[in-house]
Amino acid sequence: MHQRRKGKVTFQLLFFFYKNLLTRKNTIFTMLYKNRQMFDKLSTKIGIIFSKIPLSPNQWTIISLLPAFIAVYYLVQGDFLMAGAFFIVSSFLDMVDGAVARVTRTVSMFGAYLDTMVDRYVEAIILFGLLFVALPDFYIPAFAWIFLYLLGSMLTTYAKAAAKEKELVPSGKELKGGLLERAERLLILFFGILAASINPLYLTYVVAGLAFLTNVSALQRMAIAKGFAKS
Repeated sequence: MHQRRKGKVTFQLLFFFYKNLLTRKNTIFTMLYKNRQMFDKLSTKIGIIFSKIPLSPNQWTIISLLPAFIAVYYLVQGDFLMAGAFFIVSSFLDMVDGAVARVTRTVSMFGAYLDTMVDRYVEAIILFGLLFVALPDFYIPAFAWIFLYLLGSMLTTYAKAAAKEKELVPSGKELKGGLLERAERLLILFFGILAASINPLYLTYVVAGLAFLTNVSALQRMAIAKGFAKS
């Protein structure tokens, strides 16, 4: 009973976090968008610095997989702080590839495609690592929540690709929307990994919350696609 009570509180906190931080009005993400020029300058500086290293943007993309695997190693060892640190390094390198491509004017359609695919691999690698962590159960086994989270995140992405493939979305537009997109999912997961250093049960709560929210996001995108189909 105590665990369930704590779980309800955690779900409430996750929804509060979404309501106050992840909505498009007056959020961190909106502020980042409004200060786009400042971050574009930062991206340019990063691109200039890392372009001096003799690696192509696509090579930087592939390299971002390495810290993800290292993060898994630390997850299995139960060192959640180090796992979170390498998780952040992987996310940073994911930004480097695009910055280098823009600075060196080597932006390509395949590069964008490769970046998208590797992004999904990084997220899946982290979730795969969680399967080997002794996470406490919460209503259902922890591995079930991990599977549902992975399913929801992949379906959220596939909803966009499928809508484009089936030509539901008008030319020049993309299917977007839903509670959580990739950046938001990973941000919440990152904080969940850090919270696991206090108590692994907190990470179970976060994964369970993400399992629910990602599947809601996928259903929302399906509804948006249906709206495009009617218009």
